[in-house]
Parts: sequence; C-alpha cells; structure tokens
Amino acid sequence: MHDLVIRGGLVVDGSGGAPREADVAIDSGRITTLGKVASRGREEIDARGQVVAPGFVDIHTHYDGQATWDAEMAPSSWHGVTTVVMGNCGVGFAPARPDRHDWLIGLMEGVEDIPGTALAEGMTWDWESFPEYMDALERLPRTVDVATHVPHGAVRAYVMGERGARNEDPTADDITQMAAIVEEGLRAGALGFSTSRTVLHRSVDRELVPGTTATPAELLGIGRALKAAGHGVFEMVSDFRREWNEFEWMGRLSRETGATVTFAALQSIAKEIPLAEQLASMQAENARGARLVAQIALRGTGVVMAWRGTVHPFRFKRAWQEIAHLPWERKLAALRDADFRARMLAEPSHFPEAAVTHILSVITEGWHNQYAMDDAFDYEPDATRSIATRAGTEGRSGAEVAYDMLMENDGQGFIYLPILNYADGNLDFLQPLLHRGDTVNSLSDGGAHCGTICDAASPTFMLEHWVKKRSRGRIPLELAIKRQCRDTALLYGLGDRGLLAPGLLADLNVIDMDRIALEKPWLAFDLPAQGKRLLQKARGYSATVKSGQVTFRDGQMQAARPGRVVRGPR
Repeated sequence: MHDLVIRGGLVVDGSGGAPREADVAIDSGRITTLGKVASRGREEIDARGQVVAPGFVDIHTHYDGQATWDAEMAPSSWHGVTTVVMGNCGVGFAPARPDRHDWLIGLMEGVEDIPGTALAEGMTWDWESFPEYMDALERLPRTVDVATHVPHGAVRAYVMGERGARNEDPTADDITQMAAIVEEGLRAGALGFSTSRTVLHRSVDRELVPGTTATPAELLGIGRALKAAGHGVFEMVSDFRREWNEFEWMGRLSRETGATVTFAALQSIAKEIPLAEQLASMQAENARGARLVAQIALRGTGVVMAWRGTVHPFRFKRAWQEIAHLPWERKLAALRDADFRARMLAEPSHFPEAAVTHILSVITEGWHNQYAMDDAFDYEPDATRSIATRAGTEGRSGAEVAYDMLMENDGQGFIYLPILNYADGNLDFLQPLLHRGDTVNSLSDGGAHCGTICDAASPTFMLEHWVKKRSRGRIPLELAIKRQCRDTALLYGLGDRGLLAPGLLADLNVIDMDRIALEKPWLAFDLPAQGKRLLQKARGYSATVKSGQVTFRDGQMQAARPGRVVRGPR
C-alpha cells in the first residue's frame, strides 16, 4: 500500500513534454511510480479531469522575517508554491549584530514595504551569524520549503558598520571579511548571494541599500566566495547605468567563478539601458562563456493603490497629511466630506526630498496608466479602461475619477498602476521572452510590498491569463508549468524538485483548469502588531502536496507542516 495515490489526472510533468494521463504513487515523501498504479493508497486523490503538475518553485521572494514565525507562508502557498527562495535584492536579517536589529528592520521596511512593527514583534532574533539564522529557520515546520541568499546589505553593515551603511568604499580587508561571511553562509546551506544596485531601494530613512554603489572590485571579491564554496547563484537588481558597465563585470564574475549571475529584467522608462539592450548584452557575455540569466515578471509590476494602502494618488497632498494619522473611521468620515474632497482635489502634491519624482508623478497624476480594479479585472487592461479615458468620457478630471474609485465599497476601492513592465500598454513583449532559455519566470516579491503589490499570485496568473484567457499570444500549458517548476528549480541547483519523476520530491498540485482563477485582492491587517498586507486567493487548486503530504485542499490549509529549510543544491 502506498502513502498517497493521485489517480487519473492529466500529468504535466514539468519537463515541457506533452501531457499524459497517469496515476502518481507517493511513499516517504518521494514519487515512487508514475503510470498505472494498481495498489491502493492510504490516502487517495481523484484527479480525473484535472491537471497534475509539480509544485511551483518561486525564486524571488522576501519572506526572510515572516518565515521565522509563520507556518502558512501565505500568500505564496495559496498559489501552488511549494518552495520559496528569499533573501533577494541584498536585504535580509543575517548576519546581524545585536545593535543592528532596528537598522535591518528599517532597511527591509523601506526597500520591501514590509511593516517594521510586524517585523519587530514577529522576529525573535535568536541568531547573529548566518548559519545561526539558518538554524533558527529550521525550528519552525511550515507548508513550504524555504531557501535563501546571503544578502549584501546585512553583510556590509556587519563588517563595516556605519561605513558600510553609508556605501563608503571597503578596504581590501573589508572585502576579505565579507567574502568569508558569504562563504560561511553558503557552506551552511544558502543557495546564493544577492545585492541591490538601484536608487529605488532605500531604507525608511531614505538611505541607499548598502552595496548600491559597490565597485567591481568589491563585487568580484565577494563573488569569489561562490567558487570557494563550490556552489551559489549571484542575484541582483540594478538601474543599469551605462558608466557601471554591469554586464562586463557580471560576465567576468560568471566566467571566473563558474557561477550563474541572474538579474531582474524589467521594461522601464527609468533605466538608461532599455530591456532589449540588456538582453543583447547578456547574450554577448554568454557567447563568451558566461552564464547570465534574466529574471522576468509575468505581468506589469502593479502597484495596487488604496486609501489604507501604502500609496495612492493623493498621498502627497497636505490635506491627506492632516488625516493620515487618524484611525480609519475618522479618515473615512473626512474623505466623505464634500468640502474636504474639494480641497484635496484642488491642492498640488508636495514630494519629499530625495524622492524619485518621475515615479511619484506617475502615482499622483499618471491617469493614462491607472485602472479601476473591478470584480472582472484583467491584469492586461487596454487604454479604453484607463482613468484618463473614463475621465474624458465623463467630462471630469482624472483626480475626480480616481477619488471616487477609491471611495467605492465604503472607501475600500482599488486602483491598479502597472508601474513597470507596461510601457507599451500591453504584455506583448513578454511572449517571446517566455520561450527563451536564458530567461526565467520570477520577480513575484512574495512576502514583500505588503501595502502596494500582490504579485505572489504570479503562478496562478500564468495559468489563468497566459494559458487560458489572453486574447492573443497564449502559451501552452506544458511550457507554463515547466517555466515555473523545473526551470526555476534548476537555476538554483534544486534537481530534486520541479519535475514529476520517480525518486524526486513529491511536491505536486492538482489543478482544475476549468476553475483556475484569481480572486479579488483585499487588504488584511493580520501580520504581527496588526501590520497590513495585500492578499489574493485563487480558485481551482484542488490540492497542493508538499513532500507527500497534503497541505491545501480547495484553498484551505490542512494540518500537515512538511516544509523545511533547503540547505545547498541537490
């Protein structure tokens, strides 16, 4: 008798091959048979008429704090994800000197919009070194496996103190010490090292992330720790300023260490080097023996704006600042007042010093690129659905329309602003990228941007939009599964998952493709200290299985907590 048998499903195994009907037998957390299974299972799942696929492997998340207290690991676990890789973009919580706890929280809060009060209350800080952090993660069973990078910001601050926090140049000894800490973390099981090189990433005090302006000497010096440890991915996000010659040092680092260097590749008018040129430079370095891989998002990087969220079009008006500190009930009363509404609409926005003003201008008056999120919302909206078009049709200003949209549902209305990856007003440019071997599906930012973005739902979006509903340029189901299962797993050396085959981990999803759909997001206040976060559920996941145990049935978490810490490639 088997531990679990999934019967009669259409198996999409993650290899990219054609789907086939088969049973799946599972024993001791591993797949033992894929084909016709005669023996019964202690537990069985009837998958007839449904898809059976590997659990999704999400390689770009920020659950570094949440993973220390939360067993559910929502919202990623609600969308078929069974493995997350965190510690991206150079931010994280280890190594951490005792006097740096608040500073690291401020860094994460500023960069990733995770409430600092929630992190302060939720984390126990029973670690200092990176290996001790890995041990702390291991004490809490959860619904998913967690893996992590060693983050540049924490390492720099640990070695250099205030000099590192201020982005001063390191000495040769500083670089040696940083490399030693990274190597120690990799040997303890980290899957890579991460850094941030964008001015958009700032602490709550508006300071740049440590390492933002690091020289090639520092990056190469630290990168050599990957070669010394024998494994590791070098992950980064960058503004790609021309004078930095990013692809030159990235290619050199990859060739010298043998490591994969992976970077966030987003369509953005703010970058000096456009996306097409980035990809061409990547190809040129790979032709010379490097291994660079571009991480692409599956939809526009969408800021969800709401009165109670982190941003909305009126966030920088003096009238809003007068009520921002008030309890929600009093805010709502003011927002409903006709005189207050008129004053807020009439006032100009006042941006803080050191703000990236072109981004804030898009938030406060970019009506052509803002859309109402109704119950039938499409994450690839066209111009006819924009606030600008609606305002023109109704003979009103964009600000008036936006205000009224936010006031819907008793002041809980949402506005969608795809701030990146939507310069053309559609996602057409992504279709050829989804077929390339040097790109990988990523950038969900699960666990982060709690009051602004909810892209942890990306795996479901891939199935609903790119496979089922898109009016043009869809992709086949087998490619969609491969790209967010086997491709992401292999990038980080996780050869034991992302594929349905005997001997591999029994991480699976049973998916009703007729029902698969995103539900409307909502703003919850369920983090420690009543911290807020945007959440979004899905329909159509009949079951999610992690290491042979059913963790979710029809969207409901079960009792099993088989998730563990991933230590090193396998």
